Amino acid sequence: MLLRKLALTFPNFSRRSLTTTNTSHDVLIAELNKEIESVFGEPPPDGFTGSGTKDYGNVQEPQCASEQKIGNAPTLTHVGSSGEAQMVDVSPKNSSNRTAIASCKVILGKNVFDLVIANQIAKGDVLGVAKIAGICGAKQTSNIIPLCHNIALSHVRVDLTLNPEDCSVKIIGEASSIGKTGVEMEALTAVTVAGLTVYDMCKAASKDIEITDVKLERKSGGKSGDWSRESF
Repeated sequence: MLLRKLALTFPNFSRRSLTTTNTSHDVLIAELNKEIESVFGEPPPDGFTGSGTKDYGNVQEPQCASEQKIGNAPTLTHVGSSGEAQMVDVSPKNSSNRTAIASCKVILGKNVFDLVIANQIAKGDVLGVAKIAGICGAKQTSNIIPLCHNIALSHVRVDLTLNPEDCSVKIIGEASSIGKTGVEMEALTAVTVAGLTVYDMCKAASKDIEITDVKLERKSGGKSGDWSRESF
């Protein structure tokens, strides 16, 4: 490809030059240097150098990142062998006690925070409605997240706490089950839906409300065992 481009750029660089043998390689390079000097007014900075013994046939292109092996790193279980999305078959797994705790924060701002404390929001009890919404959200996780399994939850807890230091609502959600797959998504959905409900209840008073820091805090059970965030 490089030689073809050179032939188009420099007309005097003939087809005969493109098909020259290795014995005339140095002559070819000398002619090319002269051609470049006639076009640009000066030779290439270092000139083209030739070596009849240099092997260009074994040059390998860099391997794409997607083709590199990643050793024993975890793989994505929801991706099939040909890259398509798939639902994980959990039938070979053993049932065990599963628990997950997630959290998020809703930053209200001073004015809205005071309205919530005084129960002056037009829609009513913000924290009470958000708590029920979070529990309902956990039970509907498989209907919201397409590849989640339909889990029989044994317990869902959603707690909302007002924090006057930053005028926010701290939301903690916990989900439990005895089954073959984890309940992390149920806990995360619970706090997310509760946070969205807080926003919906208060949006008439302010559009500056932020839902932030949605994260898994702890999980237990299953093949991967127990895990907990250091800050929790």
